[in-house]
Amino acid sequence: MTVFRWIIGVLGFGLVTLSVVTFIIFMVRDEERWIELARQFRRLATVVLLFWFNVEIWGRVVYTLVTW
Repeated sequence: MTVFRWIIGVLGFGLVTLSVVTFIIFMVRDEERWIELARQFRRLATVVLLFWFNVEIWGRVVYTLVTW
């Protein structure tokens, strides 16, 4: 599970970083394609976060049911 957390953490951090960088580029250049890209990266980061949350919760549920 530790490897999974590291992978999700690195992936989430990378997506958030890309979102911030593309948003800064949008502010500097004022081109709509950059804000769309920033929104896409933010949405993907949200999906990664929700996936991690679901795996953590349901992993505990399955673990509890198996070891009960």
